[in-house]
Amino acid sequence: MARDRKFTTAELFQATKQGLLQHGYEGFTFSLLAEQLDVSRGTIYKYYENKDELITEFMLEEMNMFLHDLKKINDIKHFEDQFNQLFFIMFKNQDIHSLIEIGSHIQMSRNKKVSENKKRLDKLHLDMYGILSEFINNGKKEGILKPELPDNLLLGIIFQTIAIPNHSRVPTEEWVRSIKEIISHGMFKKDN
Repeated sequence: MARDRKFTTAELFQATKQGLLQHGYEGFTFSLLAEQLDVSRGTIYKYYENKDELITEFMLEEMNMFLHDLKKINDIKHFEDQFNQLFFIMFKNQDIHSLIEIGSHIQMSRNKKVSENKKRLDKLHLDMYGILSEFINNGKKEGILKPELPDNLLLGIIFQTIAIPNHSRVPTEEWVRSIKEIISHGMFKKDN
């Protein structure tokens, strides 16, 4: 039987992340979370009124950590080094794409905390887009990226690569290197 014990925010957010990634938004419940944490559901309700309140708090933490890392690419001088760092950050935080998708299921709510958190998440999403747009602009200024290609398309291709399933279990380093190769040089062989 579950105990009425304390848990840290880190433990709660880690269990929330696991639950969301495993069960999705619809399947995630306080009952599953309580079982994972070995506490009663009532213990969780002492801190959060509903799952949307918890999920938005968790998402704010995840997005803030991701953006903290992402902002560092603008401190790097050359685009190709920025490109390499961006891939490192994306694959270090490869669940962020799935979590953003899960977070999109949360509607504006009468719950004041959820509404405030949702607005903050929307702003963080725009901040992320701004950082990535600056990255693309740097690549175009340096003459590395083709100026005629739409920024949204370039960002979408780069960002969506982390969602490509690695069913063959190619070692991560090789997988990332191959994706970077395809993005930067295409998949066609060069004529000799």
